Amino acid sequence: MSELSDSYARCEAITRAEAANFYYGIRLLSPPRRRALCAAYAFARRIDDIGDGGLPDEEKLRLLEQAEAQLQGLGSTGPGGDPVLVALEDATPRFGIPLGALGELIEGVRMDVLETRYETFEELVGYCRRVAGAIGRVCLSIFGSRAPAEGAPTADELADDLGVALQLTNILRDVREDAQNGRVYLPGQDLRRFGVADASPFGAPAPGELGGVCSLVRFEADRAQRWFERGMQLVPLLDRRSGACVRAMAGIYHRLLVRIESEPERVLRERVALSGPEKAWVAARALAGVAS
Repeated sequence: MSELSDSYARCEAITRAEAANFYYGIRLLSPPRRRALCAAYAFARRIDDIGDGGLPDEEKLRLLEQAEAQLQGLGSTGPGGDPVLVALEDATPRFGIPLGALGELIEGVRMDVLETRYETFEELVGYCRRVAGAIGRVCLSIFGSRAPAEGAPTADELADDLGVALQLTNILRDVREDAQNGRVYLPGQDLRRFGVADASPFGAPAPGELGGVCSLVRFEADRAQRWFERGMQLVPLLDRRSGACVRAMAGIYHRLLVRIESEPERVLRERVALSGPEKAWVAARALAGVAS
C-alpha cells in the first residue's frame, strides 16, 4: 500500500472511531468522496480535540496557530509526512476543498478558548457558522451540487444553515457537560428570560429552577428545528449518494433534537444519544430516500 493509501486509510480509521454520528452518513458516499471527507474530518477532529482538551489555554492557542500554518503549507508536506495532512493535501485540489472554511473552524475553536459566553442568539449563530457551517461548506465542495431555482437560497447558504442546526443540537445535548467545564453557550438574554442566572442549574437544578431550565431547552430546540427545516432544502440540490449522506447525518441529529425537545430534563442528568441499531436504521432509510 502506498503512503497516500495509508494516509487515507488512517483518516478513515479516525473517522470511523471518532465520528460516532457522522460516519453512518459518510460511509454511504462513493469511495473517492468518502476518502476526501474522511481526510477533512480527521483534520477537523484534530482541531476540536485541541479546544476540548485539558491543556492550558496558551498551549491550545499555540497548537491552533500551528494548525493554521499547516493549512497554509499544504502542497509541501512531502513523503513521510503527517498522514492527515498528506491525505488532505491530495483531496483538496481534487474536490476544491475550501481551506478558508477549515480556517474558520480554527477561528471558532479559538473563540472557545478565549470566550465561552454569548449575550445574543445572533452572536451564538456567528460561532455556529464558524465551527459547523464551515464544515458544511467543506462537505458541499466534496459532494458537488446543482444550481438552485432562481431566487432560492444557494447550496452554500443551505449547507451553512444545516451546520448551524447540527451545532445547536450539539449545544443542547452537551449543555450539562459544558456547564461543568465552565462553558455556557446558550445566550445570556435567553438565560435571563427563563430565570436561569448562571451555569449551575444545568449541573444540579434546584426544584424551583427545573421548570425554567426545561422551558429554556425547549425554546432553543424549537429554534434549532427551524434551522433544520431550512438546511434540509439542500438535499434536492445533491446527487443521490450525497443526499443520502446528508439525510443520514442530519437525520441522526434531528432525532436527537426531537428526543431532547420531548424530554428536556434528560440533558440535565445524561448525554442523550441514539443506539447503534437506531443510527443504522436512520442511515438505511436515508439511502432509500426517506427522511427520518
